[in-house]
Amino acid sequence: MATILNIETATDVCSVCLSQDGENKFTNADYKGHNHATKLSVFVKDALDYAKQCEMKLDAVAVSVGPGSYTGLRIGLSEAKGLCFGLDVPLIGVDTLKILSVTTMFSKNVGPDELFVPMIDARRMEVFTGVYDLALNEVMPNQPMIIDENSFSELLSKHKMLFMGNGADKVAEVIKHENAEFVFGVQLNAVDMIALSEKAFREQDFLDLAYSTPKYLKKFQATTPKKSVLGL
Repeated sequence: MATILNIETATDVCSVCLSQDGENKFTNADYKGHNHATKLSVFVKDALDYAKQCEMKLDAVAVSVGPGSYTGLRIGLSEAKGLCFGLDVPLIGVDTLKILSVTTMFSKNVGPDELFVPMIDARRMEVFTGVYDLALNEVMPNQPMIIDENSFSELLSKHKMLFMGNGADKVAEVIKHENAEFVFGVQLNAVDMIALSEKAFREQDFLDLAYSTPKYLKKFQATTPKKSVLGL
């Protein structure tokens, strides 16, 4: 187990969590939106001060790497890289869509065959999404999509699917299948990164500080999203 500083800035929420041995020890978050540049460094300093006070040695820094907003991800990754260089600790990248899935997983009673469909809003009826099972295995790879009433039809015919994230609200108006359940109000928080960052640390799954980049939504809007073979 390890002491990890978790940073999440992929959407309007800015949050930081200090975890040790898989437990949340210190956290702070701002839900007002667009305050990453002013809030993140303060949250990080408070977390590091807490670690010093409790004589906790930081083993790694984990950061949400998207998909998400350009500004938020850039600020989060820059802060994380600076900490890793300065403290000589490894950098862990955590997929934003998996964080959304974990948030929902811990807040609901989920059946073994149910699937998670986290969604980050892009524009119009576009989202960035993927599909995961209960073990967070990819059932459908992460990809940009244009949503219509037939989206996910093949999977929905066989599984109950939980849709969540800031892209799910508009999708609820289009997808009306009986196996589609929309979990509203799910917001990203660094606390929900703990299990994922701990797993990455155990497996020594670290990012290259020099070449790591986040998955910006802007990058995927440059081309028209392709329709999935799974009913899209």
